[in-house]
Amino acid sequence: MAITTLNNRSINRSDTASSGQKWTATSATASDFQAGGKIGQVVQAIKTDTFTSAATSYTDLTGITVDITPSATSSKVLVLCSLTLAVSTGGLPHLKLLRDSTDLGLGDTAGSRARLTTSYVIPSTDVLAAVPIIYLDSPSSTNALTYKVQGFAYSTNTIYVNRTIDDADEVYRSRGSSTITVMEILA
Repeated sequence: MAITTLNNRSINRSDTASSGQKWTATSATASDFQAGGKIGQVVQAIKTDTFTSAATSYTDLTGITVDITPSATSSKVLVLCSLTLAVSTGGLPHLKLLRDSTDLGLGDTAGSRARLTTSYVIPSTDVLAAVPIIYLDSPSSTNALTYKVQGFAYSTNTIYVNRTIDDADEVYRSRGSSTITVMEILA
């Protein structure tokens, strides 16, 4: 029977790793490793058209929405979102991720500060920024779930999705796409 090392202790190949532990081995085979965290299903939405919002409170960024129905209450859902955005000069975009109507990954409450999942710094007025959101959710549900992104720009500013601010028809201006992908991670 081969001996391997798990967290600096010797174990037999017939032992299994506890949750959160990893095997390290020089003589183990692939069957010696515990196989948790398999992907059960993957669903993606891609937005290739543009969207503009001058809302002063959170509003759906249309097309950045995807539905998934987990197969077990023990499943987790990994959300991978890639947004292509611009915001009017002086604007600070506030973005948040939601599962149905539940906010996900918001910063703590602190005075009058806005709570958001992420934001970004505007590089200039004629370029697009790539804004990622990555979140591992534990919905404990087998119901259909909707994941989406909402946003608004502070004060009287505007958020532009998949386009530059002026959207000029010039070769150095660009358009992009945005995606939201959800993966069911089986327990």
